[in-house]
Amino acid sequence: MTEFATALRSWRRRVTPEQAGLPAGVGRRTPGLRREELAALAGISVDYVVRLEQGRAANPSPQLLGALARVLRLTDDERDHLYRVAGAAVPSGRLVPRHISPGVQRIVDRLSDTPLAVYTAAHDILLWNPLWAALTGDPSEYRGLERNLVWRHFMLGPGPMDYDDEHAEEFADDLVGDLRAALGRYPSDPSLSLLVERLRAGSAEFERRWASARVAQHKASRKTAGDTTVGPITVDCDVLSVPGSDLRIVVYTAVPGSQDASRLELLRVTGLQALG
Repeated sequence: MTEFATALRSWRRRVTPEQAGLPAGVGRRTPGLRREELAALAGISVDYVVRLEQGRAANPSPQLLGALARVLRLTDDERDHLYRVAGAAVPSGRLVPRHISPGVQRIVDRLSDTPLAVYTAAHDILLWNPLWAALTGDPSEYRGLERNLVWRHFMLGPGPMDYDDEHAEEFADDLVGDLRAALGRYPSDPSLSLLVERLRAGSAEFERRWASARVAQHKASRKTAGDTTVGPITVDCDVLSVPGSDLRIVVYTAVPGSQDASRLELLRVTGLQALG
């Protein structure tokens, strides 16, 4: 058996269903996650998991390795080992970080009563909780560039969150300025460079803002989710930086005691039932 297969089996068996956000169930004879659970969480087939653990699947993609590292809650060192023994290049400091550390995963798990998502420095959404999906729409339905917030804003039109005119302008400027800052930190990342190139070519509004050479970071704002199952909900948006990884945790909160807070709590029940 290869080192990749051995490590994958070992790491799968140490992750409990509860850690992965799954019900514990009864009568489990397999320690840790079952193969079908790992497959579902990583977005691959059970047969492929079997072949990986038997050393019969060669050259897994970097995207798959990243998904496995997230589901298995690997540390940075363990993630790097997984890439090496799979024969893939270890993510370097030249590329936009995408690894979800166990600590960030625990934050997402524990704040289940708060809409929350994790983005890269390039504004690709990596992880979200069910209440985020109920409030803003389910990101699992997005494909390719649709998972990038800047692409969606400038190429696909306004999203589910509404602003007044002043804050809409500020939000658009901050997105472009933040993306410029990311390009300055990761000039060798080909995916980021291609994203900027396609945005400049495809959106006159993006190109106009890009030409201003503004550098900024989007930190906080107030916005309204106008199309939820319980009515419009106005929330404050705060963006928290993860030291050492350049990830952003985006959190939506409502003013305590307000009608928005009541609707958000109602959405936590009815919206999650609808998603289920």
